[in-house]
This record gives sequence, structure tokens and C-alpha cells, in this order.
Amino acid sequence: MLLNPPPGVAHAAAPAAPPLARSSIVLIALALLAPFALYFGTVRSIVSIWNSSETFAHGYVILPISLWLIWRRRANFSLYPPQPYAPGLVLLALLGAGWLASQLGEVQVVSQYTFVAMLPVAALALFGPRLAGSLAFPLLFLLFAVPFGEIFVEPLIHFTADFTVAAVRATGIPVLRSGTRFELPTGNWSVVEACSGVRYLISSITLGCLYAYLTYRSMTRRALFIGLSIVVPIIANGLRAYMIVMIGHLSGMELATGVDHLIYGWLFFGLVMFIMFWIGSYWREDTDTPAAAPAAAGTADAQAAASAGAGRRIPAMAGYVILAAALWPALALVGERSNQNPLPVAFRDVPVSWPAAPEFADWKPDYMAPDVTLHRSYQAGATPVALTVLYYRNQDRQKSLISSINRLAGYKDSWHAVESATRSVSFAGRPLALRETILRQPGGNIMVWSWMWIGGHYTSSDIAGKLYQASAKALLRGDDGAAIMLSAPADDPAQARAALQRFVQEQGPTLDRSLAAERGR
Repeated sequence: MLLNPPPGVAHAAAPAAPPLARSSIVLIALALLAPFALYFGTVRSIVSIWNSSETFAHGYVILPISLWLIWRRRANFSLYPPQPYAPGLVLLALLGAGWLASQLGEVQVVSQYTFVAMLPVAALALFGPRLAGSLAFPLLFLLFAVPFGEIFVEPLIHFTADFTVAAVRATGIPVLRSGTRFELPTGNWSVVEACSGVRYLISSITLGCLYAYLTYRSMTRRALFIGLSIVVPIIANGLRAYMIVMIGHLSGMELATGVDHLIYGWLFFGLVMFIMFWIGSYWREDTDTPAAAPAAAGTADAQAAASAGAGRRIPAMAGYVILAAALWPALALVGERSNQNPLPVAFRDVPVSWPAAPEFADWKPDYMAPDVTLHRSYQAGATPVALTVLYYRNQDRQKSLISSINRLAGYKDSWHAVESATRSVSFAGRPLALRETILRQPGGNIMVWSWMWIGGHYTSSDIAGKLYQASAKALLRGDDGAAIMLSAPADDPAQARAALQRFVQEQGPTLDRSLAAERGR
């Protein structure tokens, strides 16, 4: 597969193929544009994220850049005339099935990636491996249009907090840390989403891949530069956070605490990227060096005959591409209509046998608004326990049980997570691996046990949850699900854990029956 054939090749060794008929060109264009209309909902979800998030605003320039890169290699259309490739239809069908599964499971990023991947695969089916392979990077560059990266926010936040605290302490300044928040003698700081550096990382990777493609021919040099474009912004963001904290500390919290905080960050990032590209330019390779064209596969007459035969197959392949792409949105439409439950959620309470108790904390999970929220406190011993159930039905992108924006505590909440681990318990006679989290605020700590109920199954894994949801919808059983959380005061973690364990053992079967009864209505 030719990733970067030079544009200045000699044409003597491979006679130019006759140009395609205008009707074939029109059909190819229609086949490549058809997914945009057939998957308009997915296209709209991508554009809406570009509009709402500065992190992914670069998505608007990805398609123009891809088209420009293809235009630079336009001579390849004469060197490697289109040869329809039937196995490409199989790949297109697999991507369509993946898109359908992600739609049923409400996994937006997967549906977006499978849609965008259909474009280079459709090009493979229409153009054949040689021509599509010679345009591999411009076609695959389209994948950068997918707004992906929020999954890295949490680990980047923790890395930045670790780096900043370690650097400040190495400077000789005392730091008191609590999760991603820390105190210096001059003031308090917190590493939140905007400080994670995910914007810098995504921008750096996108620019790094483009720079490597345009600057180097060696795959080793390209890989090394792309690796640097991943590592450098992560380290640079840690340095940026450290410098901002030091500016604030040395100025008595008068500088780097408002809008200048962001200005310093972008200026520093721009400087780091400039230096990285400047250093990389010393190892550049001339990508326009002429090279011999591949040897002709036969006589000029034989090539002309092959091209003519391919030209006759293009209209049929264009039709197959459109049909292969159209099947899955039709199935998704039928599935969505069949899974809609017109009944409102009647789930309002769980007949817990423990006596009611007053609230012991003002904590509330930071989730998308559910159909019904249940929050009650109970006490049958020394430690009270609060039960929280968030019930969802007919989920969509504005109301989803499993989402990257659903958190036990928001970044700006007074509560914040300081510890998290997986714990195995027995719930309603079945083993369950749940998530145990310690949340802290100035008034004290609470311990939270959290898991999900989806389609009659219990899990704390988002991946397993999405699979359960997709399976239930594929069987036309609806998408009912609930987030379940138990909390208890955690000044003594062992005592809180014992109270939560007792509640699960004694009240778990009752909760299980209540959820099953709502789903079975």
C-alpha cells in the first residue's frame, strides 16, 4: 500500500489511463456523499460538539485539509485508475453493523467513528487498493474530525495535579493536598477539566500527524515525531500548571488567577509547539523527490482495456456502496421505534424495612437528569445509609445513564473524590463488582458504593453496561436502566463499609424486585 507516492513521477513507464466518463465521476461523488445524508443524525451530533466545545472546534478544518491533501496527489488518479474492489463492501457492512450496535447502546463516539470510517472504506470499494492506498493518509485524516478525547480528562487531571504538587514541593513550598485540590500558604488551587491539558493534547496530536506526513517520508521518523506530539504536550501542561501556581504564589494571588490564567496557558503551549516543530524541521525529508513510477502491468492496450472494464463496473459499485450504507440507518429507525416505551416511569419508592433517618450529607450525584430520582436515608444501627436511585427510560443523548459527563461529583462541587476502588459483594443472591469511592468536603467524608442496573443485569462497568443496553434493545426489550448508589458517613471507613454491606444483604432483594417490577410493567 503506497502511503505517499511522489507527485513528480515520470509517466513513461506507466501510460496514463483514459479519463473516466463524466457519469462515472458523478456516481462516485454521489456514493461518497450519500453517507452524509443517510447518517445525518450522526453528522449533526459531530457538528454540535464542534459548536459547543472549544476542545473540538478544529473539526471544521479536517475535511478541507483532507481534500487539499488529496488534491496534492491528484496525479495518482492517472497513475492508478479506479478499480472497484468488492471486499470493500464487506468492510463497509461491518462498519454499518458497528454503527447500528453503537446506536442501540447509545455509544455516541463509536457511532461517530464508524460513520467517518465509512468514507475511506467507501473510497476503497470504489477506487481499489492501489489508488485508495496511495491516498491512505488524506482519507484516514478524516478520523480526526471525530470529537474524541474526553475519556482522557480524568487521568490528565490527576497527572497534572501530581506533577504540579511534586514540582511545588521540590521548589521548597509546603503543599496540603486533597485529591485534585491543594493549598499553598498564599491560597488554594484546584485542577479542573480546563486545566487537564486535553485541548493541548488533541491539538498537538492532530498537528503532529499532519506535520509528520508533510515533512518526512520515513515511517520511523513519522512515528517518532507523532510520539513526541503525544508526550510533549502532557509534560508541557504540567509545567504550565506549575508556572501558573508559582506566578500566583509569588504575586500574592494577584496574577494568573483570572483570564490571564488561560492566556498564559495558550501562549506557553504555542511556544512549546513552535519549538517542537522547529526542531523537527532539522530532520525534514524532501517529499517531492521524483521517483520512478511502478512498472506497467502490461501493454498500453491491455491497460486501456482494463481501465475501460473498471469504468463499466463503477456505476454498479457506486450503487452497492449506497445500498450497503443505507441498510443500517433503516434498521436503526425500526429498532428505535420498537423500543420506545410510552408509559411514564412509575418507580417512586423501595419498601425498605429499615427506619427512615434524617439526611447526613448534602451530596447529590452529578448525572444527566433521569426520569425519576429516588433519594432516602435509613438507619438500623450506629451508621445511617442513604439510597439513591436514578431511573432512565427512552434514553437519548440528553438523558443517558452511561455518559462521560456523569460523575459522582462535578469538578466544581464542594464534594470531590479522594479514593476509588472496586469491591465485590453479593447482591440479591448474585456476585456484584461495584465501585467504592470516598468523597470529601470540608465538613467530612462519605463512602459511596455505586453500580448500575440495565436490562435486569447489574454491573459497574460502562462497557458491560452498554453491551447490556444494546442487547436489550436488539431484542426489543426497551432501554430501562438505573444508577444505584449507597452512601454512608466515612469518618470511620470500616464502620461505613460494614453498614453498607449490611444494607446490601438485607435490602438488596427488595430493591431488585422493585426494579424488575418497573421494567415488567
